[in-house]
Amino acid sequence: MDFEHLIYSVDNLVATITLNRPETLNALTPAMRKSFASALELAENDDKVHVIIITGTGKGFCSGGDVKAMNEARKSGKAGVLDDKVDPIRDKIVLAMRESTKPIIAAINGAAAGAGMNIALACDIRIAADTAKFGETFTKRGLHPDWGGTYFLPRIVGMAKACELIWSGKMINAQEALEFGIVSQLETPDALMATTLAMANSFAAGPPIAIRLAKRAMYRSMDSTLREALEFETYAQNICSGTQDAKEGIAAFVEKREPLFTGN
Repeated sequence: MDFEHLIYSVDNLVATITLNRPETLNALTPAMRKSFASALELAENDDKVHVIIITGTGKGFCSGGDVKAMNEARKSGKAGVLDDKVDPIRDKIVLAMRESTKPIIAAINGAAAGAGMNIALACDIRIAADTAKFGETFTKRGLHPDWGGTYFLPRIVGMAKACELIWSGKMINAQEALEFGIVSQLETPDALMATTLAMANSFAAGPPIAIRLAKRAMYRSMDSTLREALEFETYAQNICSGTQDAKEGIAAFVEKREPLFTGN
């Protein structure tokens, strides 16, 4: 399948989705968004994909919407073509990422601003180059955050810090992002993808049913009571206990060897 301004590849059970407009720091266009949504759907429905990585080419992860293109569209009276407010693909992408049954890791190779920052926040895990920068830059343009920023950011950094970052629109560096919990690990730019792939491969080698249910349980628990979380854990554990992967995991422990999971 051909994608516009996006590279899609699968290797060793890991799908890598690479935003590919380096000349604009991977700013999003309508066609690029459609490609992104299609790539996520393709990875989700492929049994040979256990983990998804999202990254960018060049010096940027994603600089958000293409502001120059938006400005030109508004001047020509065609603002609706590029305006997030009327773009249903945006919500489709964010919901697909959160509802994906597979772990999604962001390899943040450079600037993640506006929508780009919120795409990173929608991933399950974020690893960044130590040269990366982050910013909820919407207010700098007189705009309101979208792409899930007001949902994800307070849950990651707390309400007060989220208010500060969103209201100021300021950019922060990679070290600050690490301290705030926005990213969990920093690497040099040269080591970023190798580190991300190592993590992805470790997840891909794990039992996919147990990982899928654990992901669902953790996100459900954010909006559930403790009782509801315990009930879902019991439900998920009962499913996992009956799988061949569980039998293999227990046997491997007893036999003092690495387990070989098959997804059954």
